[in-house]
Amino acid sequence: MATKFEKVTEFITVAAQLLSTSKRMEDIFHSTMKRNEKKIAVEYINHKGKIKHYRYSKLRSHAYELASVLSQYLIQQPKNVPIILKCANSPHWCEIFWAILMCGYKPLLIDARTSKEGAIHVAEMSKALAIITDDNNQYPITKISLSDLLEEKHHYSFSPTWENEVIFSSSGTTGDVKLMVFNGENLCNQICCSLEMGKETMDLMYPDKMGKLKILAMIPFHHIFGFVAVFLWFSFYGKTIVFPASNTPSDIQYICQKCGVTHVFSVPLFWDSLALGVSRKAEMEGPQKAALLDKMIGFNTGKITKEEAGIAATKVARDTVQKKLLGNKVRYCISGGGFLSRETLTAINGLGYNLYNGYGMTEIGVTSVELSPLVEVRLKGRIGRPLHGVEYKIDGNGQSGELLVRSGTVHIREIINGVEQPATLTPEGFFRTGDIAETDATGGYYLKGRIKDIIINADGENIFPDELEIYFKDLPLVQHLCVLGYSPEHNNVEKIALVLELDNKSNDEDLVKIREQIETIVPNLPHKVKIDGVFLSRGKLPLANNMKVKRFVIKKALEENSNEYVSINSKKEARTFEGFNPEDIEVILKPMRHIFSEVLILPEFKIDDDAHWINDLGGDSMSYVELIRDVQDEFDIEFPESLLTGTMATINDFVYEVAKLKYGEPKKAKKAAKPEKKHKNAKK
Repeated sequence: MATKFEKVTEFITVAAQLLSTSKRMEDIFHSTMKRNEKKIAVEYINHKGKIKHYRYSKLRSHAYELASVLSQYLIQQPKNVPIILKCANSPHWCEIFWAILMCGYKPLLIDARTSKEGAIHVAEMSKALAIITDDNNQYPITKISLSDLLEEKHHYSFSPTWENEVIFSSSGTTGDVKLMVFNGENLCNQICCSLEMGKETMDLMYPDKMGKLKILAMIPFHHIFGFVAVFLWFSFYGKTIVFPASNTPSDIQYICQKCGVTHVFSVPLFWDSLALGVSRKAEMEGPQKAALLDKMIGFNTGKITKEEAGIAATKVARDTVQKKLLGNKVRYCISGGGFLSRETLTAINGLGYNLYNGYGMTEIGVTSVELSPLVEVRLKGRIGRPLHGVEYKIDGNGQSGELLVRSGTVHIREIINGVEQPATLTPEGFFRTGDIAETDATGGYYLKGRIKDIIINADGENIFPDELEIYFKDLPLVQHLCVLGYSPEHNNVEKIALVLELDNKSNDEDLVKIREQIETIVPNLPHKVKIDGVFLSRGKLPLANNMKVKRFVIKKALEENSNEYVSINSKKEARTFEGFNPEDIEVILKPMRHIFSEVLILPEFKIDDDAHWINDLGGDSMSYVELIRDVQDEFDIEFPESLLTGTMATINDFVYEVAKLKYGEPKKAKKAAKPEKKHKNAKK
């Protein structure tokens, strides 16, 4: 009788069949739909709030129907050119993606949140024929409304003329905008990267007889991580992709629990937020609950024994905690796209969710992920060993240096500033990732940082910001941080900045303590490094399409003395309500405080009316979306788009804007009347 590992390996090796085809996009589509037609393809929440699903046979039919409609929109237009797909994740995204290819066009995938100017720039660079989107902007190229496309009647006379290329957009971490072109062979090779996974784990991919597998569609599909690791891999193997109503924490938790999601892949921001939220809630429920949580984490990460953990080691305790989070069906979690702290790795694994680190880039696809079932290995933060068909090499053949990648998954062409050229490779066919990595005796790899982020100190030593950040990870009341080099004098001399995002509890006294602790840390930094400036970020640290911090953006802002990043001693200005009726303001203020408290999971007395959503309260962009929604529902209003970019950051900011929408602009104070001028002939 075959072992479970053998059953998993047998199931996964179906991907090898792709290698005997012409290795085109249509081969991936037909193989996926034919083998899985009776399996459930997607689950989602409809407009009535009900969980709905349909099978791969229906997804296939929808794709053909949309292709027939799209072909009518683009009749007599030239083929084999890009069409921009600018839409958020949904079952329709999957169908439209395949429809574009069927019609003979190259899908160019961009973020649904891309600005009008950004989308136009991409269109100009790529010479795109049209854009499919549900936004309200007008474009200089043909715009096809997503809703119109879905509502149009289809024509059954349609005959596919398949295109074979897909284009991804990457803004990079150094400011250069690039478009990467992949063909069907690249993506067939990407699917086949999974061929040897069954030798190390039974939990990442497995046949239906070994349990249901439902993966959450949280990572945007325009991103290489979401496209490959969620959409491409799991649809090929006939698994169910689950679409949340939104990416707010409450919607994510609801659909994970309701649908029994088993796989959750996301970026460090999500895992950091989840770990922080659990810790906060435990603290609010009292020292007993906090101690129980600590013991659970300690036991599940192998730091204390079952006897020491007591009730915290039981399945009942774990299920109780998980039912309030992502549910108790989750088997495999992956973090990708950025640095994941050891604290977060420990917390999530300690909750019973097996969280692993992965690696990839827009230029090369997904090339490695930690697969070890051992928790002590997961906690090291390794990115694993290269997947099937992927070769890693450290430049210079040492144990540390730039990571080079050779694989059939590397893009074939790139477009930079409108100029198309072959992928830039070494003479041996390796792609230079720009990431500094090191390897261990087992062949596992660790990332140290980006080459372009390296700071060269006065002694000529290479300083890696990621390594310095580790020294400051235990600073109190600091949620996220970033270290980088900048030149305030605009010369070749770089200073080192530490940029912090503060937790909600911080006050002036805490800032003094943080500064004092920084002063005790600095003498222990390697290479005699010193920190020249400590800054607070007013907003979330900027992220590139690969979800890594855009240090160059912060560097530029610091060098230009931008108010986006302020000294740790800076004070925030309070919002005033001059011109409004105080009674009207009070009617808005009370429920607004309650909404902030509910979304942040904080008692109202800990939230000052002028506390900043991110810097002071520890909120993030995901929970901010939930905040906006709840405020609009509570006051029956709709904020203009200009206010949805983080402009409103405090309770008073929100109160002020709600008051304007409900009562109109504040009345200006009347100027004091000027004394009447006496007529020169007037009697004294």
